[in-house]
Amino acid sequence: MNRYILIRRLRGPAFLLLIGILALLDQANVIDNFWHLFWPLAFILAGVILLAERAVLTIDSGIAPPYPGAPYPGAPYAGAPAATAPAPETSIVPAHSHDFDNNPNGGQS
Repeated sequence: MNRYILIRRLRGPAFLLLIGILALLDQANVIDNFWHLFWPLAFILAGVILLAERAVLTIDSGIAPPYPGAPYPGAPYAGAPAATAPAPETSIVPAHSHDFDNNPNGGQS
């Protein structure tokens, strides 16, 4: 059976199990109000299930997960000719090579 389908089929029973555990703790007077604790835990459970589904889809798709140093999508392949080095830039404004040529202010306006 596909792991994605298995996780999707466990969604309903997981919520029923959460309701059952919280109802049991409410009957044992461990917690005061059942519904005030249920909603945050239900959202957390839903998020964990969605993360598990996404992880399984990524693993089953055959696409390797990105790792540090991986080229971005659409990057030239390893055998591509080398391009000229881009001019240094900052995250705010890109620097142009003509900004620093023969300017006594050092490129400032």
